[in-house]
Amino acid sequence: MLIVVVLCGCAQPALRAGADRPAQVTQSVNLAGFPPEYKRGFTAGCESAHDRTSNRPNGDDSFAQGWHDGLAYCSPRKPR
Repeated sequence: MLIVVVLCGCAQPALRAGADRPAQVTQSVNLAGFPPEYKRGFTAGCESAHDRTSNRPNGDDSFAQGWHDGLAYCSPRKPR
């Protein structure tokens, strides 16, 4: 049991599909039907998650929503 606990502590945070490649994340995530501004925001948010920056998005509402969603998607998740 102790070995399992130790190994879990060393585990890397889980990433979602495409989250390790911010510039191409929109190719891994189905964003069909979303406007181009949202897709650009999603990519920018994903890049912010990797750069560990928290710059608020500049742009229209669609870009801002994409940025927040991209940041949430690409931020490392804690293993369960």
